[in-house]
Amino acid sequence: MATSTVEDYIKRLYLEQQNRPGELVPLGRLASAMNVVPGTATTMVKALAEADLVRYEPRQGVTLSPSGEKLALHVLRRHRLLELFLVKALDCDWAEVHDEAEELEHAISERLLERIDDYLGHPGYDPHGDPIPTAAGDVVARRVRMLADCRPGQAVRIARISDQDPQFLRYAEERGLTPDAELEIVECDGVGDAVTVRSSAGRSITLGGAAAGKIAVTPVE
Repeated sequence: MATSTVEDYIKRLYLEQQNRPGELVPLGRLASAMNVVPGTATTMVKALAEADLVRYEPRQGVTLSPSGEKLALHVLRRHRLLELFLVKALDCDWAEVHDEAEELEHAISERLLERIDDYLGHPGYDPHGDPIPTAAGDVVARRVRMLADCRPGQAVRIARISDQDPQFLRYAEERGLTPDAELEIVECDGVGDAVTVRSSAGRSITLGGAAAGKIAVTPVE
């Protein structure tokens, strides 16, 4: 069985790859994401390569092997199901469940995980809109765009909040910017780097470009 440290590295590498499709992840980038010095990350990556969980190219970067990707998706399934369970069943704050799930994901049994999946009705997404891999390792992909890239007059539905920082999640929740909320794009100010939207309740909300770049949306059909 993989250790919690191995699972953490594999999961983080998978998430970094989502931002760099088809590219190797630089060791410096992985070390920064794991909050360790580059030497520590290099030592771990070499061990992961020996275990056939990653493909490592010195001075270039690293990527998951097929077996590494399978493990990463399994860890993400545990993490995201736990987040949703904590919110739906225990009424936990969606801004706080990430850290709790980080601890629990390494300890939960497969039997209990599947009971939770059944209890939740086999959901496709966690509270933040991230896809929950199936038990077979399949991920339902959605075509999304960032709110910052939308045009005035578009009607959109929030699909995902990419920033898991509790402060940003509370900021979004206070403004009704949560998954499934519908918005109309009112104005995109390129000079001021701001986006103004109108909620379905008629509330006008202006977001800076950085905040709008953390909210993924889909068109309202």
